Order: sequence, then structure tokens, then C-alpha cells
Amino acid sequence: MTTIFLADDHQVVRQGLKALLEAEPGFTVVGEAADGLEALAGVERLKPEVVVMDLVMPGLGGLDVTREALKRSPGSRVVVLSMHASEAYLVEALRNGASAYVVKDAGADELTWAIREAAAGRRYLGAPFSRVGLAVYLKKAAEAAKDPYESLTPREREVLHLTAEGLTSAGIAARLHMSPRTAETHRASILKKLGKNTRAELIRYALRRGVIPMEEGRGPVSGIAAPRPRSRRTAPRGGPSRKRSSRPAI
Repeated sequence: MTTIFLADDHQVVRQGLKALLEAEPGFTVVGEAADGLEALAGVERLKPEVVVMDLVMPGLGGLDVTREALKRSPGSRVVVLSMHASEAYLVEALRNGASAYVVKDAGADELTWAIREAAAGRRYLGAPFSRVGLAVYLKKAAEAAKDPYESLTPREREVLHLTAEGLTSAGIAARLHMSPRTAETHRASILKKLGKNTRAELIRYALRRGVIPMEEGRGPVSGIAAPRPRSRRTAPRGGPSRKRSSRPAI
């Protein structure tokens, strides 16, 4: 039985996915989370075989959750399920350890196939990326230029995300179970590492880099534009009765 954890900030999406996946033979949903920090804690506690991960979540983005969750639960595999049909997000997902990437416009059969491939230790890319081939994107992920964000610790990434969401030091402290002074110390370290001087500059940086979403702007990889967000669905279109893709496993 493949154990699955769902991470998506929309309850109706999680409910739809749970109903869909538990109708599949050999799947069971063992947990779910509405934000990145909850997802990280849940994966660490439950050690699921597969995590179905949205990229845009409050608390901590899906890319950072993927990176840290795989450290805390090395046996887990991450299947990204995102509204972003963007090479920028795909490359970053691969850099952070995702095993599969499926867009939310895909059919249900493609998502279930991706989960099975990930659980078996294989990689899978859904359309439109699969037409290009995994090797191309893995090469781009390996060659992608690093930026100062890579020097931030996991805790500093959490503080940056919450700062960009508008939380004060007191609010960050309450959310992360630390003192306001500790939150301020983390923020000072972030400012130094990123070469910024003010909270406003941190927020602009987070928006430009894709740490938090904005209506339109640059994606998480420098120089590649991020798409305008689309409306979410309760679950991917289609159902188990659809013909499974003949695309070979990657």
C-alpha cells in the first residue's frame, strides 16, 4: 500500500485529491496540510512514501518544503502538482529533489501514474515537459546559477517567507515558537546574506525570486518569467477510467 501525504492550501483541492487517490488500488492518504510549515512537520512525523506537493503555500513555499522534507524523511518521494506550467518552476523543483512534476491541467490518470512512478523510485514529468525529456531539465537544474538565497538556512527561509507575508517579528516568533529577539536576529542575518537593508527590500526580493507569489512577475529562476496564476480545480480533470498515457516511464 503506497502511503501519500497531501500538501495544498485549498481544502477543496485536498478533499478532491483524497477522494480520487483513495479510489485507486494500492493508495492510501495518511495525512494532509494546508501550509508549508504544517506539511514539513507532517512529513517528518508520518514518513509517507509519496508527498503530493503544491508549490504556492503560506508559511513556507513548496520548493523549500520539498528540499527540507527530503532531508527529514529520506525515504519519501515528492510529486509536484502545480498550476505553473513553467520551466522555471520545473527546474527549481528538480534542483530541490522532486521526483515528478505534473500540472493541474493534467488528467487524473497522469497524476496517479506519476505517483506510482515516484513510489517505485523513478522520475516522471507530465506534459508539456515530457516531450522535451528529463535529461534536458536535469542538466539545466545542475547548471542553474546559484544566488545568495542558497546560503540561507532552513530557519532563515521560513523567516523570510513569513516576513514577505507581512508578519511582524512578534508574529513570526509566535508562528515558529521562538522569541521576537530571535526572529529579529534571523532577519538581520537574512538582510546581511542577501545584501539588503530594509524589510521592504526583503519583500521585493521574495516577490522577484518567487518565494511568495505575485500576480505577474519573475519566476524562481532568474531571467525566466513566471506565468499568471490560474484558478484552481478540486482535482485534476479526468478519472481512473480514462486511458492511461502510453508515454514511457522516465
